[in-house]
Amino acid sequence: MSRQPAPEGLEPLEAVEATALPAHPRQIQTGLRLNIRGRSVRLRGLRRRPRGLLRWLVILGPGLIAASAGNDAGGIATYSSAGAKYGYSLIWVMVIITVSLAIVQEMCARLGAATGRGLLDLIRERFGIGWALFAVTVIMIANGGLVVSEFVGIGAAVELLGISKYLAVPVAAALLWYLVIFGSYDWVERVFLLMTLVFFAYPIAAIMARPHWGEVASGAFIPKLHADSEYIFLLVGLLGTTITPYMQLFQQSSVVERGAARRHYGPERIDAYAGSVFSNLMSISMIVATAATLYVLGQHKVETAADAARALEPVVGSAAKALFGVGLLGASLLAGAVLPLATSYAVSEAFGIPKGVNLDFRRAKIFFGLFTFLIIFGAGLALVPGVPVIQLLVGIQVLNGVLLPIILVFILLLINDKRLTGELRNTRLYNILGWGTFALITFAVVVMLGSQVLALFR
Repeated sequence: MSRQPAPEGLEPLEAVEATALPAHPRQIQTGLRLNIRGRSVRLRGLRRRPRGLLRWLVILGPGLIAASAGNDAGGIATYSSAGAKYGYSLIWVMVIITVSLAIVQEMCARLGAATGRGLLDLIRERFGIGWALFAVTVIMIANGGLVVSEFVGIGAAVELLGISKYLAVPVAAALLWYLVIFGSYDWVERVFLLMTLVFFAYPIAAIMARPHWGEVASGAFIPKLHADSEYIFLLVGLLGTTITPYMQLFQQSSVVERGAARRHYGPERIDAYAGSVFSNLMSISMIVATAATLYVLGQHKVETAADAARALEPVVGSAAKALFGVGLLGASLLAGAVLPLATSYAVSEAFGIPKGVNLDFRRAKIFFGLFTFLIIFGAGLALVPGVPVIQLLVGIQVLNGVLLPIILVFILLLINDKRLTGELRNTRLYNILGWGTFALITFAVVVMLGSQVLALFR
């Protein structure tokens, strides 16, 4: 069947709705088709090419969602703790991590577009089932703790709003479960994107807190190191909460689910970069806001969500707790859906099991079953009385920092495999930045673990 040219100003829409997507979405071609590899397919036809601002808004998707989800309950707790304890002196770490995050997220998007497959699927095929099981174990440990932390964040947020967590957490769990199980992927993605709007409160707070901008610039461009173990602990926490393993999983799997083609990869690259920069601008704003308020006032420890909320007082005064509660709730809900999804994608890919939110429960029982279990597991443990919220949230981010180098090695080896990625493999610059990121994080983790061990003998 010959391809019909698209009228001027129109472009064929590559996305399809099918009973089952092909194993490699990149093999979907533009133009009308009656079937793909023997599967019945209904094409949506032609659409007019978006122009101007709309064109750029359409581009944004998995990259913005994945990076913004990193500003979750644990992220807010870690950034707030860093600003309150050390003022502006850790901002330089965030500047470096912004580059690293953009590089890592872009590599995952490119790997998804080049292969049409998720990260764990590629690990299983390239390195064998043993390494795939090892990667799954790492991800389950990292993500299991994070799922709990998101529902802990939901509980802390609603209590700031005067609502019992024992009522709100089960309702939130049910809402997120319903959203993913019964919503289409496009709908789920739009809801996630809307949730990211809550982060705009932080740059406003950072400006209205009237920080000393000379000290902010010094903290951003002049590295300052401290020898105490708490500083190193927080530094690893910043690395772990900013470049979290589930963000890479979600980025790549979402690009695959979108059906991004190898030859039309450009928008996914823009999305990955834009999402990373946006996310870390919000993160730096959190550090600046808490440094200009809590640190300056001598409140160097953030022990409760109410403590962290004080950073927003320059913006809304006595309403700071309510505004912070809304922001924390939105952040936790966003990550509370993304995390179980990313984990379900990873496990399904490792074992070659059908996956995707565009499927139904009957065709992806294990995928949706694992998602359901993680929602119940996270919400259940979050309701345990007496949980030290901030300490738990920061501790889990440090755990992610410890596990992150393992995932980075797999990503770097796969993206450089010419048989998989062809012309989309890493350039020399990307390899320098990618392996440099791995070396930086590994060194920080080794120093932190060493300092913790030495502390035991003092």
